[in-house]
Amino acid sequence: MKAAIMEANHEPMVIDEVSLKKPGDHEVHVKWKATGVCHSDVSIWEGKLPLPPPAILGHEGAGVVVSAGKNDYGLAAGDHVIGTFVPVCGQCFFCQSGQPFVCATAGDIMFRPAGTRSDGSPVGGALGLATFGEEAVVHESSLVKVPEEFAFDQAALVGCGVTTGVGSVLNAAKVKEGSSCAVIGCGGVGQAVIQGCRIAGASEIIAIEPNEAKRNASLHFGATKTVNPSDDDAVEAVKGMTEGRGADYAFEVVGVPALQRQAYDMTRPGGSVVWVGVTNYIDEVSVPAAGTTLENKNIIGTIYGSAKVREDFVKFLNYTKEGSLDLGSMVSQRVKLADINDTFTAMLEGDVIRSVVVYD
Repeated sequence: MKAAIMEANHEPMVIDEVSLKKPGDHEVHVKWKATGVCHSDVSIWEGKLPLPPPAILGHEGAGVVVSAGKNDYGLAAGDHVIGTFVPVCGQCFFCQSGQPFVCATAGDIMFRPAGTRSDGSPVGGALGLATFGEEAVVHESSLVKVPEEFAFDQAALVGCGVTTGVGSVLNAAKVKEGSSCAVIGCGGVGQAVIQGCRIAGASEIIAIEPNEAKRNASLHFGATKTVNPSDDDAVEAVKGMTEGRGADYAFEVVGVPALQRQAYDMTRPGGSVVWVGVTNYIDEVSVPAAGTTLENKNIIGTIYGSAKVREDFVKFLNYTKEGSLDLGSMVSQRVKLADINDTFTAMLEGDVIRSVVVYD
């Protein structure tokens, strides 16, 4: 099977043949049908997140089971599945405590080898899924079975961006109806945050984004007002739109310490700051210690939307069926694997919400 391989950071990925082993116990052979291109893939490619080359990137995929070894979830050939980049074993302390998004087995599974290249050398895989390959053998805990009625190019988005964004609103922040929300960054995850705020019943949703096309798109997804931070002070703008108080909830979706602090500053006393974007591992951010206490601000960190994926994946897909979650409009372009490097360029230039690679 063909895969796009990162041979070095900042270098174009190379399409090569990769051989897979047969699935053993607790392993599943999946043929990916579609994969979204997420900014986290770009962060790995840039070296900001740790995954040494050579490696097959990609972690936002949906596909069909080809074959499966003995597994605890009853996965079998023909099942439609979405990959979960945070594996869920169901047995560890965190899974048993209702926090599967920090499953203790994740580290071992997320960085397992993906296969063997045409020259016989091994190649790694991103987050246990390696969806920039046509197929993969993955651990059973990295897959969630879903109904067959949903389009693969939309279901793939649930594997990362949608769950991260909508989940951060409904699961982590628990946004209340009638509240005000500010969202910094309106790429794929940011637009999902905006949709989550709309689903939660927020009355004011302020989209903060320098790219005009993404600002305009945010209005389609549910933003009530927009701010161009290149022209206006975002903190003052948000306060001006909320009677001087600041937002009830402020979401930082970019992963930049200065913007995390900005989200803090635009949050009202008693409000919640939600850090969704992933920064470089060595980054730190400072906030006023006394102010945090005296203003009773809550700082919430969330990975993967604090989701229980075996429930939430299907729930979010059902939102699309009901018409409350628009996944189709989030797909900016559908491309072939050969065009994968162009999708990175488009993301870095800010031209797309989500590119989706569609496999034959």
